[in-house]
Amino acid sequence: MVYDIAIIGAGVIGAFTARELSKYNLNILLIEKENDVSCGASKANSGIVHGGFDPDPDTLKALMNSRGVPLLYEAAEKLKVPILNNGSFVCAFDSEGEKELDALHERAIKNNIPQVEIISGDKAREEEPALSEKITKVLVSRTAGIISPYELCIAAVGNAMKNGVELRRNFEVAHIDKNDSIFVISSVEGERAEAKRIINCAGCLSGKIASLCGDDSIEIIARKGEYMLLDKTEGNLVKHTIFQIPTKSGKGVLVTPTVHGNLLVGPTAEAVDSPEFTDTTAQGLETIKRKAGLSSEKVDYRAVITSFTGVRASISSGDFIIEPSKKVDGLFNIAAIDSPGLTSCVAIAQYAVDELKSDGLELIAKQNWDGEMDDPNFFSKMSTDEKNEFIKKNSLYGKMVCRCEQVTEGEIRAAIRREPRPCDIDGIKRRTRSSMGRCQGGFCVPTLMRILSEETGIPMEQITKKGKASEILSGKL
Repeated sequence: MVYDIAIIGAGVIGAFTARELSKYNLNILLIEKENDVSCGASKANSGIVHGGFDPDPDTLKALMNSRGVPLLYEAAEKLKVPILNNGSFVCAFDSEGEKELDALHERAIKNNIPQVEIISGDKAREEEPALSEKITKVLVSRTAGIISPYELCIAAVGNAMKNGVELRRNFEVAHIDKNDSIFVISSVEGERAEAKRIINCAGCLSGKIASLCGDDSIEIIARKGEYMLLDKTEGNLVKHTIFQIPTKSGKGVLVTPTVHGNLLVGPTAEAVDSPEFTDTTAQGLETIKRKAGLSSEKVDYRAVITSFTGVRASISSGDFIIEPSKKVDGLFNIAAIDSPGLTSCVAIAQYAVDELKSDGLELIAKQNWDGEMDDPNFFSKMSTDEKNEFIKKNSLYGKMVCRCEQVTEGEIRAAIRREPRPCDIDGIKRRTRSSMGRCQGGFCVPTLMRILSEETGIPMEQITKKGKASEILSGKL
């Protein structure tokens, strides 16, 4: 079969591009090199809905950010993804910082960003008592928010699949040849796919994918960011997302609640040679503590339950790339999508489809497209009485598997049966929060393995944490 379009990369940009294109009568293949979707920057980021005051006016970043905020809130509601409009603070500590806040405020006006104002440090501390006394002024963005990035990606892929998109995982692209007008895509394992067009959404590897197609114009700069996640006991330290003055490397170290009630601090910003460099370091974590301490001295780092690293892609110009290749017909690059890429994902997808249409792609709308999903978290939102009634119908929802996050066997089995289906422990973790609590899977992983084996037929000794070379058992005794 020759697909109309092959999308390479099942992060949040590839996911929403697939979902947007699924509105039309097209045969679409979504290709992912990992064992699951949302395994790159889309799972390891700050999870912030950025207000839009930071990008330089007249850039794609500014346009996509301002368009993206309302579109993301709307999409999250339709896809039943956790999102919260909590607002953000950008903090200044001296007169120089206050000048930067004034410049950001002016930029917000130029970018047509609503509900942005500057308030005094004292007024900010009335809303956020944990803020440092050293903060003199704060830029407030009331439209900013927080979201679960990996749940967003999973839901978008699931919705695309619901509307006919095919997903292939563990397809690491090794070669791309072009025979006449058809791209022949070959994987490391020898699998093949043919498509009339390629949309390159490969994140930090988008330069490599473009080069395999014959376009060597994209030079990606990979930037590593380390984070620390704290227990839910610390989740109410702040209500807003607390930023410091942004720099060329990013928006700085933040302190923010998460949609699931934890506290997140980070990231660092360090250029690296490869997106595989995802180790956390003692130096990086100390940097986070030192810089986050400027915003609040009240973060209790004894409550850290895990740390992680994400690697994001950018280019020297600092802007997004969303355009047809100038060197290869049929190749469309969506690359260098660093911050505010998550906020902009729906807007980027819509913009890309408009550009594809201008580039000659014929789009005939489907009559039966459905952009909504059922709520995968319906059970956790029930009252105790409602849960008891539901358990009478399905007793598996009465069997607790993850004690930290209060996740039942019924919820886990339902998640394994829902597209895109998880095939490893981290996949279950991202869909249900099992093993995401303070014990980090110390108690529930053996049960998760048994359930996954029963549901998928994968032998226990072949169950992995996150795909290749991450088997949990070494074999049978």
